[in-house]
This record gives sequence, C-alpha cells and structure tokens, in this order.
Amino acid sequence: MSIEINSAWDLLKSQIESCRKCDLCETRTNVVIGEGPTENCKCVIIGEAPGEDEDLSGHPFVGRAGQLLTKILENGGGIKRDSLYVTNAVKCRPPGNKDPNTGQLTACSDFLEAQLLLLQPSVIVTLGNISTKWLLKTSAGITSIRGQWQKWRKIDLLPMFHPSYLLRQTGDAERKAKQLTWNDVKSLKAKLDELNNKE
Repeated sequence: MSIEINSAWDLLKSQIESCRKCDLCETRTNVVIGEGPTENCKCVIIGEAPGEDEDLSGHPFVGRAGQLLTKILENGGGIKRDSLYVTNAVKCRPPGNKDPNTGQLTACSDFLEAQLLLLQPSVIVTLGNISTKWLLKTSAGITSIRGQWQKWRKIDLLPMFHPSYLLRQTGDAERKAKQLTWNDVKSLKAKLDELNNKE
C-alpha cells in the first residue's frame, strides 16, 4: 500500500475516533470503524450501526448477528469473512440498539464515502433497510429489493437481509428468510468468482 493511502487511512481513523458531529458521541464506548483488507478489496459489507457487543469491543459484527453473518458467508458461498471489508453506515451505537436516525446517518456519511473511496470495491453488500435505503436513496423496503443487483456510482450493489432480522424470525418465516439469504450469498459468490476470473 502506498504511503499516501496509508496516511489517508490514518487520518480518516483519527477523524472518526474523535468525531462529535452527532449525539452518539455522548454515549458510545468505542467507535466501530470497520475491519478487513484495505488493499485489493473486492467487496464491502455495510450494516446499519454497531450493537452492544460491537460498542464494547470496537469491532464490527462480533455479536450474535455477526457470528451468523460469518456462518452464512462461509457455509452459503465459501466466502471467508476476512476477505471482505465489514463496516456500518453509522460508526457509533445508538442507545438501546435503536435504528440510526437521519441526523446520525448524515453525520457519518462523509466517513462511509471516504472508506469506499479508499477501498474502491467492485461489490457492495448492504444489510437491512437502513444502509440499503441510505445508499440507494430509495424508499423501497429490503423485502422488496433484496437479492436484486443495483448500482451505486457504477459499483454493483446487492441488498440482503440483516442477520439480526434472520435471528428474529421463527417457523416458516425463518425458513423462507434463510433460504432467500442463502440464494443471495450464492449470487454474491458468483459475482466475486466472475471478478476473480477476469483478473
């Protein structure tokens, strides 16, 4: 990685860690910036906001939802989680694990844009309603557009259910949601394989 890119990441990290643009800075334990390869990054996964486990650890997707995400990627598509960059639309935990509001999303928007600019991924996966609607500027809900490839500034974007949604389902609804997610991960794997074959 070039010295310039390294410096840009260091600067961005310090800006995010010291951010006081919204009220979440008052209640956070840790800022959760993101993790994964910052060079030759094919795919970025964008969730909504850190939960309690993430806030305490400073790492993204480490709680039950994160463990399920790792399992889905590996079992459904043979995709190693550490081959992807994983982050959230909002970098600090909303109290009570509430959905981040527009003001909080706006405050973090420049940070997310900077991450994507530095990473230059070929594929973005948005998990759940919040990050999907925010990036695509759509009012369509995740149940209506999940699994349908979209474009975000010429980058292929795949909306998927958030793993926390899967954890809340039971019975037939759970089976259906898991099958749809399984299909989506297969589609993601096919896209990543296609990119790898072009190299």
